[in-house]
Amino acid sequence: MLYKPVQVVCTVSDPEGRPTVMDYLPEDVRKLRLYPVGRLDYFSEGLLLLTNDGQLAQRLTHPRHHQPKVYEVLVRGAVPGAALTAMRRGMVLAEGEKLMPVEVDARPAANGTLMRMVLHQGINRQIRRMCRDFGLTILRLKRVAQGPLELGRLALGAARHLTAAEVAALKKSVVL
Repeated sequence: MLYKPVQVVCTVSDPEGRPTVMDYLPEDVRKLRLYPVGRLDYFSEGLLLLTNDGQLAQRLTHPRHHQPKVYEVLVRGAVPGAALTAMRRGMVLAEGEKLMPVEVDARPAANGTLMRMVLHQGINRQIRRMCRDFGLTILRLKRVAQGPLELGRLALGAARHLTAAEVAALKKSVVL
């Protein structure tokens, strides 16, 4: 598990020379031929799983398993009630893509509104596109949990091995 910082790409290497998630792993761990499970965009931070277990990676990313992912999203200003209602009911993006309902709670924060969002599908840049459609400016987007795993107190840019119990819980969550 890695706490991916912003301005880092979720690839093993980058032809543009940008920092990759592999740059944050110890040299001995890089030799294990790990690859990211899913993605966090360049300007997002948070929990990212890396594995060399292809079957587990496939299950974790397959839409059938609806692996819940929890995000903390700080936006500028207030979030209209209509936006929260649409997100909770399931909405259609400007491009016509239909989204499943999102569990979302919002509370005022120092710089705007902090939303805690639980997504059950893996649409590319889903939160950014939802917020864009409501005219909301994202100040920070952080994944704090995926399935049974939580980022917890892992430091920004730090990585750690999963415990045997965490691996078992992760496999159980995708019926593996």
